[in-house]
Amino acid sequence: MTTTDTAGGLPVTAQEEPGHDQGVHGYHKQKDEHLKRLRRIEGQIRGLQRMVDEDTYCIDILTQVSASTKALQSFALQLLEEHLRHCVADAALKGGDEIDTKVEEATKAIARLLRT
Repeated sequence: MTTTDTAGGLPVTAQEEPGHDQGVHGYHKQKDEHLKRLRRIEGQIRGLQRMVDEDTYCIDILTQVSASTKALQSFALQLLEEHLRHCVADAALKGGDEIDTKVEEATKAIARLLRT
């Protein structure tokens, strides 16, 4: 789910924003794979909690943080690629102002990913 910054600094989900397509999204065909991947990442995060709870050595925790961060970044890049191939490409085929909106959304998403 895409989030954008509002004037108040609170995130707004794509479902709340006007003009977002509520149909089939680019990740739809790989939804099960994505959910499996996210569950694996969730397990890594829970592992971090356990490591802190068990007073694990700082560097070992940081190594796991790095692995979890990489996993999330990899997921985000896959999702972005699917968005470009499906949503942006579809908007390009339709023509009109929608392509500008989709490219702007993708550009902002890339900028958010680069800030992390």
